[in-house]
Amino acid sequence: MELTEHADVEKSLDAGGLAPMVSVLIPAFNRAAYIKETVESVLSQNYESIELIVIDDGSTDGTHEILTRYAEDGKITLLTHPGCDNRGQAASLNLGLQSAHGEYLAILDSDDLFLPGKIEAQADYLSQHPDVGLVYGMGEGVDGEGHWLYDIHSPDHIEPNDPNAVLLDCYFLLPQNALVRRSVYEQVGLFEECFRAAQDHDMLIRIAEKTRFAFIPKKLFQYRRHGDSISNNGQRRRWTNGFEILARAKARYPYRSATIRKRRALLNYRMSQVCWQENKRVAAIGYLLKSGLLDPARGLNVVTGRERPD
Repeated sequence: MELTEHADVEKSLDAGGLAPMVSVLIPAFNRAAYIKETVESVLSQNYESIELIVIDDGSTDGTHEILTRYAEDGKITLLTHPGCDNRGQAASLNLGLQSAHGEYLAILDSDDLFLPGKIEAQADYLSQHPDVGLVYGMGEGVDGEGHWLYDIHSPDHIEPNDPNAVLLDCYFLLPQNALVRRSVYEQVGLFEECFRAAQDHDMLIRIAEKTRFAFIPKKLFQYRRHGDSISNNGQRRRWTNGFEILARAKARYPYRSATIRKRRALLNYRMSQVCWQENKRVAAIGYLLKSGLLDPARGLNVVTGRERPD
């Protein structure tokens, strides 16, 4: 599958003065408690040309019924997989990408929020900087009730524009935060559907290999942390996929050998944590030793508390 090219995509301000269309994609699965607030955070944006596409991934908790009401009111485009199957976030995003008409594309997880002015600030930046393919900004981590927990990035953050940095640390979120040109997705292709976790990191790496990034010092989103969030589930799958993502990246792009080694060290460290939580102590110690051998300096910093692994 490839991203379909739409003849009606607006490439710039047209004769009528319309802003380039932004397509916002929300993949949703069993998020009845949060989906209204998430959708409303997009509908309340002050940007004049937004297409909101929500892909229901086989929800069974009332999410689909909530989204159906929005669709019947003409506020969203609601998509489902054949038979209303659950096919995972990557497949849902691919369905949305193939249906989107916007020149710029944004992704929002179904329990997170866009802050006011998010789309306008990023779309304006891309319109004024044609050499940039992706723009991101600052955000906030919040709890299940929306209370502030921590800031994501500071105003003095500097974008390195180095794929090595993205591969090593994945220092910002593709969902929630980024706005990406459609032309970039046309270059890199669709999300990898065999990854039922970490597919966002894989995509971000592939995008970094093809285009320039830019950072704007403005709070743009809220990232919700709660017990049922995707980031708190499926850790073994996420870090196992990480090894495959690293192997593909190494075969695809001339990364520095130190980057590959340090990323492998981090993946081994994460697997040691997973094994420890699963009470697989021997395996955990094995992964930890591998991590320390691959990156002894960082391992020492983590053990002594001088660095928190990302």
